[in-house]
Order: sequence, then C-alpha cells, then structure tokens
Amino acid sequence: MLDNEDLLLENHPRELTQNPLKKIWMPHKNSHIAHRRVCMTNCQTLIVTVGLPARGKTYISKKLTRYLNWIGVPTKEFNVGDYRRECLKIYKSFEFFRPDNEEGVKIRRQCAMSALNDVRQYLSVEGGQVAVFDATNTTRERRVTIMKFAEQNGFKVFFVESVCEDPEVIAQNIVQVKLGNPDYINCSSDEAIEDFMKRIKCYETSYQPLDEDLDSDVSYIKIMDVGRRYLVNHVVDHVQSRIVYYLMNIHITPRSIYLCRHGESDLNIKGRIGGDSGLSARGKEFAKRLRNFLEEQNIKDLKVWTSQMKRTIQTAECLGVPYEQWKSLNEIDAGVCEEMMYEEIQEHFPLEFAMRDQDKYRYRYPKGESYEDLVQRLEPVIMELERQENVLVVCHQAVMRCLLAYFLDKTSHELPYLKCPLHTVLKLTPVAYGCKVESVYLGVDSVNTHRDRPENVNVQRSTEDALQTVPAHL
Repeated sequence: MLDNEDLLLENHPRELTQNPLKKIWMPHKNSHIAHRRVCMTNCQTLIVTVGLPARGKTYISKKLTRYLNWIGVPTKEFNVGDYRRECLKIYKSFEFFRPDNEEGVKIRRQCAMSALNDVRQYLSVEGGQVAVFDATNTTRERRVTIMKFAEQNGFKVFFVESVCEDPEVIAQNIVQVKLGNPDYINCSSDEAIEDFMKRIKCYETSYQPLDEDLDSDVSYIKIMDVGRRYLVNHVVDHVQSRIVYYLMNIHITPRSIYLCRHGESDLNIKGRIGGDSGLSARGKEFAKRLRNFLEEQNIKDLKVWTSQMKRTIQTAECLGVPYEQWKSLNEIDAGVCEEMMYEEIQEHFPLEFAMRDQDKYRYRYPKGESYEDLVQRLEPVIMELERQENVLVVCHQAVMRCLLAYFLDKTSHELPYLKCPLHTVLKLTPVAYGCKVESVYLGVDSVNTHRDRPENVNVQRSTEDALQTVPAHL
C-alpha cells in the first residue's frame, strides 16, 4: 500500500542531482537532496545462537558482528550472559543453572527478556539492521518465544546452531575462553573447569537441537564439529545468504596473517598519491630485509599475495617464493587525482579536498573510488583470508587500512586514519575473541605517507589550514 508521499512521487518523479561526496545520483526536492535511508536488508534481522555452553557461540557472534559491520550492515551483539552477570554481580556455582533451580530459571528468563527489549530498541529506534542474540536458546519453548517476539516487531529470524561432540575441542574452548570469564575470576583453573563441566550438564538434559522435520520452515544453519559439516535450511534473503557464506568459510586452525605495504616507491618520495611506479633504492632494500625476516620466522606453508601493481610485485619478486596477484588488492583509485601531490589537489580541487577531510570513508574521488568502495572490493580477499592459514599480503596503504579494520574491529570513522607505515610488517594472530597484533619495523628508512585529519575541514578554509597535516616530501 503506497502512502501519500509515495503516490506523489510515483506521479511526479523528482529531479536527480549528484551527491558531491559520494558522486552518486539522488532525488532532488526543493533545491535540497532528499536523503532517504538506504538499507541493505529488506527488513531487520535477528540472528539467534543455539547450542550448549563452550560450543563457540560467542566466538561466532563476535566474528559475525565484526564482519557485518565491516561490510556496512549496522550490527550489534547482545550477550545474555553479560546481562546475567550485570544482574547477579557475583557468580557462586553451576547450581544457578540447574533446571530445577526456580530462582535461577526466573532470573535467566528476565535477563533474556531484558536483552530482547534492547534488541527491539536497537533495531526499531536506533537504526540497526542486524542484532545477534547470543545465548544457549537450547529449548524449543525459548526459540518459539523469540520467534513470536520477532514476528510482533517485524524482524526476520535466523538461527545459528553450533553442535560439537569432540571433547578435545570443548576442553580447548573452556581453557582458552572460559577461564578468563568474569564468573571464574577468583577460582583456580581446575575449580573453574570442574564447575563449567557441571554447568554444561545442567543444559544437556533439556537440550532440543534444531530438527530437520520439526523446524523445516525455520531459517537456520547448523554448524557441526567446528565446520566439518553444515546443514543449511530455508535461507530467505541476501543477508542470510551472506551470513551462511561467511560462516562456512571461517575456521579455528591456529595461524598468522602478515600484512605489509610494498617497499617505498618513487612516487612516495615525491609525495604523489596512487600511480604505478617502481621501488626506490630504499624500497628495494626493504624487500631484501623482508625476505630475511620471513626466513627467520620459518613460517609453515606461507602463501604470498600481492596486488597487480608494479611496486608490490617488485617487492614480492625479492622474496624468492611463489606469489599470487590479486587485482582486488590494487590501491584505491584516486580518479582525476592520480599521481597528484596533496598541494596540487588543494590548488586544483579545493572543494574535493575539503569534502574528503569531512568524511574520508564515504568520499569518492571524481572518476575514482572511496574507502567504502574499497571495502566492498576487498570482501572476497577477506573471505579467502578466513579460509587460509598462514598468508603474507603485500599491499598498499588504503588497502591495508581496510584489511586491518576488519581484523581489529575498527569503525568506518577510524578506518581511513589507521597508521600503516612503510617498511613495517604487522603480524596478526587470531585469539579467542579478537586478534593479537605485533608490529615489526625492518630497519629501513622511508618517507612518511600518513596524513591525519586537519582541524579545519570547512570548504572555506585557507590553503595553510588545508595542508596542515600533509607529510613532508621532496
């Protein structure tokens, strides 16, 4: 049913004008661009985890939230355990989780409802598109309650069930994650493990897994034994299909990802952005040091990826190992500003220069790209990085910022200003709920190409203000 405004628009299409920031065409109404919220989802989605404790539900929830936010889908995680800890303050023992503990059952139900109320606020009021409801949700009764809640609020529901019977994986998860849990802050390791195993037993008696027959009309993915097998049922939209694709690519095998930029290039020295120049003398020395570094690390089955640009390929050529070229890893396209100095951009395109400082993530160069475009271009790279084990990615400043933002869970506001200096290798090692970062400078001098956001981003600013943070160059 069309409302009055939509009927009016249908009969009188608005004129289009190009948004100066993103360079995309938008409706123009009464001399103003008519901003209409663009949504990647048909309607808000509630992702619900299912499974016994220590099955990796929170790991999945956090990774999924990080991924969806990175690709531009506003997502927030709601961990019911956090609500329970906020309510109880002090955890005593597994007895709280016994199914015959009426007070415990009552408190856990209240915490779940409190979390669902916050889900409603986030999706209906705050502009969120996906909420991840992280809890055991092991009974069919609880899942029916959640589905009714979603139906009343117009949310789609997608269940993610993690099933694991491998005692080694379960024990490893308890040691890596649960021993650092606030519930066990004053316990020895042995006491914590014993109590947690008893907590799991409390859930096992009432656990009702998702069933192919009884839940045939429910949308879900069932992940068995940390990705050895999957069962996918009734996927109904684009976001759900992306969630399934992502979850079928992640793994928990220990590994490290190494990120670095190419060696210093001739255009870096001159303070010119983009282009396809070769390495400077110092850039070639970095490539040699990089080879020595990799040999010292003695990394098992290391894969090396580069862009299709000369400076990354020259860097990889010095490593003496096979490498794979990815066009997706090419540097951000600066369009009409390619191979220009920041001083020249300010001189010829002062409005563009100011708009980029106002919103560096969404700003698109004329006939070029934005960081937002770059993230979309790099999604296949992230998917493949999640599938692989040890990988070295030799890339570019903007590309490295995007990859780093994914692994470190940085916002779109932080992403364009992440520091990725030349001649430095970042070693990323996935840990329980995040990533450990080690920065290794290989001891070769280079120019600084990092430009901070200036204080004055007004389009009327002076040239001096505009160039306030431009790094020194020839």
